[in-house]
Amino acid sequence: MDNNCCNKKTKRSPEEKKLIINRLNRISGQINGITKMIENDAYCNDVLIQLSAVKNSVKSLSSHVLENHLYTCVTNDLENGDFDSIDELISLFKRFNQ
Repeated sequence: MDNNCCNKKTKRSPEEKKLIINRLNRISGQINGITKMIENDAYCNDVLIQLSAVKNSVKSLSSHVLENHLYTCVTNDLENGDFDSIDELISLFKRFNQ
């Protein structure tokens, strides 16, 4: 499989971009909060709880992007007879299940 991820692009609506960027900004804020917790010698348990929250936020956003990928990019590729998307999906699912 030729991984040409850098040559492909996904056209997203302004609303979709805004939603993803807002969620990324929220995740960035969570990370910054954890940095401050470490700087302020916060209790390990509290830091771990926040790290878990970040992990869940990233996982949720990843699922959202994957779902949109299936409904847009993959669907379009399959309709156009491009079955390389199936190899890409297999690779993604393997990555998600690590």
